[in-house]
Amino acid sequence: MGYNNNLRMLGFNPPLMKSSSVKSMIELQDDSRAIPVATTRNLPSLKGGPELFGTNSAWSIMKASIKTAFFSDKINLLLPCGPLAMLVDQLTHRQGWVFMLSLLGIIPLAERLGWATEQLVYYTVPTVGGLLNATFGNATELIISLFAMKQGMLRLVQQSLLGSILSNMLLVLGCALFGGGITHLNKEQMFNKSNVGMSVGLLLMAVMALIFPTVLRVTNTELQIGTSVLALSRFCSCIMLVAYVVYIFFLLTNQKQDYASLKEDSPTASSDNEESADITKWESIIWLGVLTLFISILSDYLVNAIEGASVAMDVPVAFISVILLPIVGNAAEHASAIMFAVKDKLDISLGVAIGSSTQISMFVMPICVVVGWMIERPLDLDFEPFETATLFMTVLVVAFILQEGTSNYFKGLMLLFCYMIVAASFYVHVDPASIREFLRTYRIYYHKFVPFY
Repeated sequence: MGYNNNLRMLGFNPPLMKSSSVKSMIELQDDSRAIPVATTRNLPSLKGGPELFGTNSAWSIMKASIKTAFFSDKINLLLPCGPLAMLVDQLTHRQGWVFMLSLLGIIPLAERLGWATEQLVYYTVPTVGGLLNATFGNATELIISLFAMKQGMLRLVQQSLLGSILSNMLLVLGCALFGGGITHLNKEQMFNKSNVGMSVGLLLMAVMALIFPTVLRVTNTELQIGTSVLALSRFCSCIMLVAYVVYIFFLLTNQKQDYASLKEDSPTASSDNEESADITKWESIIWLGVLTLFISILSDYLVNAIEGASVAMDVPVAFISVILLPIVGNAAEHASAIMFAVKDKLDISLGVAIGSSTQISMFVMPICVVVGWMIERPLDLDFEPFETATLFMTVLVVAFILQEGTSNYFKGLMLLFCYMIVAASFYVHVDPASIREFLRTYRIYYHKFVPFY
């Protein structure tokens, strides 16, 4: 606090100063006072005269912000893949290469979007911070889904969101439990069962919302054929959104101590000072906008190249949607969950993996249905029986593995084996919805043209 008081006396705003930067100030000691002679990056150099003060300040802040955002993590080495995807699309139209380069290019952008959200949370109260995490935590999946929905690729939206849930619950959580178990081989890791229980309960609620529309269609028991499933899906989506908002409110009002411990254990937290953001509030807001724009542009290329990539690589579209696409959106969660599990902070790992699955199932998926309702895209919760059964079994397996409140490397290995089974199943799976769409198109073509011959 002494450093902050000295900065206020000098006319600076302490929240804009990093604690590590403040401690790096050099003080000249004499008999009466200490005079700071070096400052942080927020104080521009006076070299060049007073008339250049504002220019030097803006330029130095911008350079430092770009350096922090794009040159502070090794995963940013994948950033050139995005422009390369656009270049390949314009010059060669090789959809397989465009898809793979777009996929690799979105990974660092998704990770940086999560980083920018974390930076902004430092300047907000816990309630606003929770809402920001809920909004931007799975922004990549939401953006890809909206672009796919705009182009009428409704099955791609359903399968990519399903894949994100499966990936978080089996791949991300499995790697976290396995990594933590191997690191702490001589002891059994513990976690809070109550928080996990609420998240699993919400996931089972999401499974219920998916099962009923599917069963309604498969059993041909709709009151109004072709419209009852869509109406039920929209009603369930609204209920799920209300339930998720109440869930967020419950967590932030009844578990403030848990939230504070999560913030203290975050990778950017400082042991000496609560204020430890790497960039300022306005820089965080600007980076959120810029990164969202970049992801949106690259998502357009990604979605347009999926069908061509499926043909070029001889891989089913269902496998690309359920297995490959979710790896992009879950890159940041994957690294964070493993890192916290290795540090024996398993509650945070479970919060990252299970919490992200809860966000997608109870927030992103219903939002897509509601947005489709607004833009006249009839997206519903009528997943195919094979996909609904896969999600149901995944939730059951995770619930049984986590019911004891303990973890070891074998439990993580079981989840990874389950994910391999799911991936292999979707590789040999033929999407019946695509077949029905093909037959419907064929019948329309047949009845329209055949009578003329």
